[in-house]
Amino acid sequence: MGSRASTLLRDEELEEIKKETGFSHSQITRLYSRFTSLDKGENGTLSREDFQRIPELAINPLGDRIINAFFNEGEDQVNFRGFMRTLAHFRPTEDNEKSKDLSSAEPLNSRSNKLLFAFRLYDLDKDDRISRDELLQVLRMMVGVNISDEQLGSIADRTIQEADQDGDCAISFSEFVKVLEKVDVEQKMSIRFLH
Repeated sequence: MGSRASTLLRDEELEEIKKETGFSHSQITRLYSRFTSLDKGENGTLSREDFQRIPELAINPLGDRIINAFFNEGEDQVNFRGFMRTLAHFRPTEDNEKSKDLSSAEPLNSRSNKLLFAFRLYDLDKDDRISRDELLQVLRMMVGVNISDEQLGSIADRTIQEADQDGDCAISFSEFVKVLEKVDVEQKMSIRFLH
């Protein structure tokens, strides 16, 4: 079963991925090559361990959170299509103009989908709100031991105080969006994929 030929992309699959993600034919082909090089089990899927071998993720303080974003709840493998769906959040939004399809759903790399992706990195328990504890955990991941717990607590408290509009001591997605309305999310959450 481990044969590479059995996992090659079919033309119709390639077209579906292109339509769903907005990636070009050559980008999909290049990313498929990268996917297969990461697929150490040669079974057409990636495990968390496969992702952890990517040096950029291994050194990223949010690497585990980013890796988790590739996997559906309760699953420990991701296929190429799921891999592409997650990567599509990082396509620059200006690429949407080139592949505008009015009949399709909002692109995965739209501003609101990029913000939802970022929000989910913070919402560790998936309850659709970022609590003080979740914010503290993510801040701790990002700064390590460089800042005291007291300072981190102060940053978390101030952040929630500024963002929390309904007084529930947490940040909802709509509050998260409001806080980031002036941030160039499109630029900060974009990776240039070669055409």
